[in-house]
Amino acid sequence: MPTVLANVNDLLEKKVLEETGEYASTGGRKAKSIGINKSYCHAMGILITANHIEMVLVNLGDEIIKKDRIRLKFTAELSYCTEVAQKVKTFLEGELAKDTLLGIGVAIPGIIDQKERIVLKSHALGIENYSLRFLEQALEIPVYFENDANAAMLAEKKQKYPNAIYLSLNHTLGGAFCIDGKLFRGQNQKAGEFGHMILVPGGRKCYCGKSGCADAYCAASVLTQDNRQSLDAFMEKIESGDEKVLQTWNEYLDHLAVLISNLRMAYDMDIILGGDVGGVLSDYMIPLGEKVMAYNGFEHDVSYLKNCSYKKEASAVGAAKYFFTKHMGEL
Repeated sequence: MPTVLANVNDLLEKKVLEETGEYASTGGRKAKSIGINKSYCHAMGILITANHIEMVLVNLGDEIIKKDRIRLKFTAELSYCTEVAQKVKTFLEGELAKDTLLGIGVAIPGIIDQKERIVLKSHALGIENYSLRFLEQALEIPVYFENDANAAMLAEKKQKYPNAIYLSLNHTLGGAFCIDGKLFRGQNQKAGEFGHMILVPGGRKCYCGKSGCADAYCAASVLTQDNRQSLDAFMEKIESGDEKVLQTWNEYLDHLAVLISNLRMAYDMDIILGGDVGGVLSDYMIPLGEKVMAYNGFEHDVSYLKNCSYKKEASAVGAAKYFFTKHMGEL
């Protein structure tokens, strides 16, 4: 008990913890409740896509206190790095939280060599062996780079999902998985590239050049007709009973169920449904579960299927949260 009290008092003194109230009296002095001081520190997260940047400011309680999405077409020119840095500066203007900012996490759709600060390959951005050091220098504060799907996995509470697969159902399909609370990256940083597993041999052409990839059947682009309509508009048509859209949706769920069943059989882990489509699947878990069960005769329920914690900003939040883990480990 003395050690616990000493540690608690130390964290109170450092303002990592704070008194949050009192418990009801049991006859003596009321016991005080103590919790995390959410304003103790902050981190910023950025998601870079081909046509946008998404920015979030997150507190120690994993709460988004500010967010913005700006149209900004990616280019490999140095001017892009300067423009991103200017957008960040504008985003943080007037924010008291910038005084406690630990750093900026940047999520990128691609395979990243974190040590060398290089994007080895990104189909989505059309780059290969692209140096991130110019962007790091332009931002002028500590920066952490992460693959977008890995970052989305980091946004989930590792205490809740120490062993899990994250299926990122965005415009392109990505994924990540966590073992004992740590990201498993594989020998060549390519673990979790579920979008390029062959789902239908000889099937639809994938943007990677192969045919029949899971991405060509389970990415959000299948529903948005490659961004010719919004996902929200597609879901509204489902609600209105549009037969053609309902057929597309059922076919999508069929293919997603095959992918889920294969992943479950291979890894025997919880599967978190994330990304843009994951954000809307919470209302369709029963029909999806029925389809998954039809492909998996070894289990009697689909309780291993989980909905993501963040419907929109998962990658940016996860990249930001890296700094909280790092900072707390240094205390």
